[in-house]
Amino acid sequence: MEKRHMARRLRMPRWLPQALGYLISAVCLFWVLHNYPIRELPAALRSLDWKWVVLGMAADLAVYITHGSRWNMLLSPVSRLSFWRTVQAIYIGLFANEVLPLRVGELIRCYLLAHWNDLRISLIFASAAVERLLDGLFMLSAFFLTASFVKGIPRDLTVLVNILGVLVITGVGILIWVIRRQQHAHLVISESRWASTLRHIVEGLHLMGNRHSLSLTALLSLLYLTLQVVSYWALMKAYGLDLSFWAAGGVLAIVRFATVVPNAPGNVGLFQVACVLAMRLFDVEQNDAKTFSFVLFFALVLPLLIGGAVATALTGLNIAELRDRAQRGVESSPDQA
Repeated sequence: MEKRHMARRLRMPRWLPQALGYLISAVCLFWVLHNYPIRELPAALRSLDWKWVVLGMAADLAVYITHGSRWNMLLSPVSRLSFWRTVQAIYIGLFANEVLPLRVGELIRCYLLAHWNDLRISLIFASAAVERLLDGLFMLSAFFLTASFVKGIPRDLTVLVNILGVLVITGVGILIWVIRRQQHAHLVISESRWASTLRHIVEGLHLMGNRHSLSLTALLSLLYLTLQVVSYWALMKAYGLDLSFWAAGGVLAIVRFATVVPNAPGNVGLFQVACVLAMRLFDVEQNDAKTFSFVLFFALVLPLLIGGAVATALTGLNIAELRDRAQRGVESSPDQA
């Protein structure tokens, strides 16, 4: 009894992660806006080369179409899913990430895909984890490629990436072991109080480990990354920055790794700081880097807000109701939702 009361006292308040996220966002925005001539931003936006802006936005749209194809391909050995339903779930999740803190869109998109296709939520979470492992491998490659020809990458970021690299490689190792040693995996988890849920995850991972579908999923992951680089590079061109495609890939990798920790909606503030620091590595003047961070943010976020709002409206619910349903669905039934 006493231990139970101590656990309650030591439990982290639910508001604390959200408050920390907003604090990080506020500090980062203060840093970006300090000594920045924000009155010049509208003129900079008007001077953009809009054909490159359109290309950047189109590439970003293609990113999420590719994401839908990849998710369906990964799950194809388990179930045949509606492509547009999958894309809708992705857009709703992205919309939630832009308007709600702590990146709850990942929970919402997984819940919706499970709910719409009558699949176990544990299986969908497992598929999302496989996606993130593949993304992590490609992002690690992009980061270390950038680090090989760019000097001055912040030490803290390098340490973070190394830690994430260890986690990603460990995750890939576990994934390969589960796929190739399903019976051994079942024995390992048989004594766990989560044995039922873990068993379904192991079986799902084994099915998703189909060589053909997993190979195509990996290729789609490469296309998914490439299209993101194209989007960054096109927006650099729109702003008049003479940086290479590879530099755009480096900026993307640094921004993605710097914003990996869930924080305020849309990573606002932290996104801008990460972009500025990344651009400075390529000798972009600081005010130009700050302006570009806003150009990039607006160009990538506005289409997501529009597409996500439409995708959410089609469900007949608002995003807060979807979040609550997703949380209740996961909490009430860990094996299926």
